[in-house]
Amino acid sequence: MSAEYATFGLAPAMRAGGVLADGGVQVHRDFLDFIVDGRPLLFRLSDLDAVSPLASDVPPAIFTAQVRALLLEADPPLPGGRYVVYGCPECEDLGCGAVTALIERHDDDYVWRDFAWQTDDHADLELNGYHGLGPFRFHGEEYRAALGALLDDTARTTDRRRVLLIGARVALLAKLAAALRTIGIGADIAHDANGVTADELRAYGAVVLGSAVGEEERAAVRDSFARAGVDVAHVDGLAPIVPLLVAQIEGALDRRPPEQRRLVGLVAAEGAAEIEVTSSCRVRVTAYRLDRLSRPHTHDLHDAVLDPGRHHIPLDPKAVKGESYVVVRTTGTVRGGDDPLSTGAAVAAIRIAP
Repeated sequence: MSAEYATFGLAPAMRAGGVLADGGVQVHRDFLDFIVDGRPLLFRLSDLDAVSPLASDVPPAIFTAQVRALLLEADPPLPGGRYVVYGCPECEDLGCGAVTALIERHDDDYVWRDFAWQTDDHADLELNGYHGLGPFRFHGEEYRAALGALLDDTARTTDRRRVLLIGARVALLAKLAAALRTIGIGADIAHDANGVTADELRAYGAVVLGSAVGEEERAAVRDSFARAGVDVAHVDGLAPIVPLLVAQIEGALDRRPPEQRRLVGLVAAEGAAEIEVTSSCRVRVTAYRLDRLSRPHTHDLHDAVLDPGRHHIPLDPKAVKGESYVVVRTTGTVRGGDDPLSTGAAVAAIRIAP
């Protein structure tokens, strides 16, 4: 085998859920991505919306079986020695399409080659092969160490996919909690964090504070989490618009380093959004605004695959007049924040600067 050696590793990744502009929902999935030569393998597949078989919500027995299969300690799930590398984030049906590869042993090394898009039991490499991707040859010791560690229950990543919602508008919080649960994120509503045990606080990945929460109450919440030793993301709700708040929360739950993100720059003003992405991916831009009666309005402004680099996306003046916000969503994940320079995310939600 003549393939040059590549490094192999695993890193937490997420496919962000969301409440979409058309009323549909996108399920939140946490998984481990394959890091090849320091870069997520998924990013080499353009705008593919998919997750690896190593998802956090997979039952332990199935998760272990997936790991052992990648270690070639179990029979391949598909004919021809092929293994699923990435599959549909909404279901496990091969009919939705999956990226598969041939995984083989060469002496002490592991080789991934012949990547293809597959929708049934047989892959057509000529028609659906990912030409130019791989082969990748991994040192056996490094490969086994990365995957073998997952067979130890204590080494398996447990993501905190639960958020604490604090605010005065109970009806809004109830709608937000329902939307989050629909996409696979747990949510609890509370007046404050007083009296909540440290063990309970450690279950949360983010705390959301409504605009009516005063500075004294905010400080008390931060202090409660600090005493519990929890590094929790704090989200200041931008506006009482559920899809916008969901995008903010999804972004806050994404704690990956910048080098493992697609969206690394966003500045939004009335005239345009300046967006920077690290890999070719689908980018959707949605504007939300409140009218004079505080009624929310939604406008889809852009939906296309962008190449790596900086992009100037014009914003329709009618869609962003008054109190307006923009959500930029790339393939896979989302981030929210009110900083006009929200960076290092795959989704960003910010207020549009006048």
